[in-house]
Amino acid sequence: MHLVRVRVRNFRGIADGEVLLAGHTVFVGDNNAGKSTLLEAVDLVLGPERLSRRPVVDEHDFYAGKYVDPAKKEVISIQVEVIVAGLSEEQQRHFRDHVEWWDANAKALLDGPPPEGTDAPHVGAAMRVFFNGWYDVDEDDFTGDTYYAIPETAEGSYVRFSTPDKRKCGFLYLRTLRTGARALSLERGSLLDVILRLKETRLTMWEDLLGQLRALPVGEGEEIGELLASVQEAVRHYVPSDWAEQPHMRVSDLTRDMLRRTLTVFMGTGATRPDGSIYSAPYQHQGTGTINVLVLALLSIIAELKQKVIFAMEEPEIALPPHTQKRIINSLRQKSAQAIFTSHSPYVLEEFDPGQVLVLKRAAGVMTGMPASYPPSVKPKAYRTEFRTRFCEALLARYVLVLEGRTEVDALPAAARRLCDLDATRFKSLENLGVAIVDARGETNVAPLGAFFRSLGKTVFAVFDKQAPEALAAIVASVDHAYESATKGFENLVLHGTSEAALRGYAAAVVAAGDWPPHLAAKTPTATTPLVDLQSMLSEYFGWAKGGGDAGDLLASCPTVNDMPEYVRATLVSIKNAIEPPPLPAEDAGAAAEVAVAAAEADDPVAPADPVPAAPAYAKFHPFPPKPLA
Repeated sequence: MHLVRVRVRNFRGIADGEVLLAGHTVFVGDNNAGKSTLLEAVDLVLGPERLSRRPVVDEHDFYAGKYVDPAKKEVISIQVEVIVAGLSEEQQRHFRDHVEWWDANAKALLDGPPPEGTDAPHVGAAMRVFFNGWYDVDEDDFTGDTYYAIPETAEGSYVRFSTPDKRKCGFLYLRTLRTGARALSLERGSLLDVILRLKETRLTMWEDLLGQLRALPVGEGEEIGELLASVQEAVRHYVPSDWAEQPHMRVSDLTRDMLRRTLTVFMGTGATRPDGSIYSAPYQHQGTGTINVLVLALLSIIAELKQKVIFAMEEPEIALPPHTQKRIINSLRQKSAQAIFTSHSPYVLEEFDPGQVLVLKRAAGVMTGMPASYPPSVKPKAYRTEFRTRFCEALLARYVLVLEGRTEVDALPAAARRLCDLDATRFKSLENLGVAIVDARGETNVAPLGAFFRSLGKTVFAVFDKQAPEALAAIVASVDHAYESATKGFENLVLHGTSEAALRGYAAAVVAAGDWPPHLAAKTPTATTPLVDLQSMLSEYFGWAKGGGDAGDLLASCPTVNDMPEYVRATLVSIKNAIEPPPLPAEDAGAAAEVAVAAAEADDPVAPADPVPAAPAYAKFHPFPPKPLA
């Protein structure tokens, strides 16, 4: 069983949204793009314990906090619909009255009944279930429940999708901030509680534990004993003797619910006591990485007990080194029917094929998801061996800088960092601006890569050599900001644009460090080498050291801003101002405000730069009509 489609309406920051999933998936996108909200929405439908929370939803769970429409005199519903496909034979028997058929090629349900083509290899049994949440006017409270989408009764109602039914789906959701508490406590829905339920040992465990605690002597020392005896004696002045018989202390109320809240997992801290024993402390005193590894160990146990489970997990990379992140991702994928993650780690993304990376975007409340796919002009083998890390970093960034080759990839970030050190009021490093760098590996790849990342909702910059008119027009049309050099070859631009003093200082440092190659010994630069010869010598040195980042080292050694090539300075200033526009002068700011006021008064607001996408049409996605207000 695995999720194939999720639709959301009026939930938190999502007014309308739809995503399609294909097996194991990782959600990426800007902060507040809706990654966590999407998993929370799925949990509303499939989470076995989610509806036990009271209230199920509240004011802040409705889009823009709006849960009534006074103009239409009706309440507004939160609606989440999911389709789970790949039902096993056992699940098909259990859900037999609610089975539909999912076409994996068309990514849609077949029409019926009875649908034709159900024997096709790309068609399988599926089930559509949904959550509805609303404001109950009569109770002045919020409520919600889950239902099967089919069949609809003659009265227009739907069959309830119950907690035992949800457990047949095997959905587990781990939130980032509450992962440890959710996993390592015995509260309902925790991972330990799930394991006990699967082992069917909860009844005997609780009875045995309660029996032990009833017999455990607590506070029976002389002082406490005398105090309780005096309390009993005082009470007998007012009530019959059997009303307050034998007062004594216990560790808790001795109820299952109390024990669920109070029992805590203790773990060794590594500290040794004088008697040689290891000192233990509650699990929350352990490091975050240790807790996360324990959580994943519990997930593995659940997967082995349950066989088919859908794991959803936020940011599994937190506090874990890269090699552990990779091991965790692969382990969970192997042991689950489907693993769904949100992540900001390129090491996590590297473990997924690009088609399994879903880039989420949200504009004006409308959320969409697009599979990343392989970047253009990059073959799968080259992607795995050379391109993967940079590509994954770009998927996680809002801004992407496409550079023509390796020299630019080394040099421009180094130049930006140096300029920021020299003048932080005008310059900023590319890292601080949140810009991810992509090596196009040739000028012919700049336009297709720019168009690719732009299609994923990124703001794309491109820096490249002098182009023919047709090639330049293609690049300009494919990116948001294009920066063409006046020369061919970035190293040539650096050597002829950097000041003479900076060139001589850099050359002297290379020679003094013993890094000048022996085969160029006859062309070793000196303090008296003419500038033209010096540039030629450094050009040969750069050619020999190709890919070593030497052009970047030269720019990073510039003593002043003006020693840097003017093209490099102008390009980096333009990139910074595009991302962080400088404040307008007072008179310009006032004029802009007047234009905005005039547009508002004319009921003709200025159109946004990017059109707001239309809300998707939801067939069969409004099972309950809006409820009228009293």
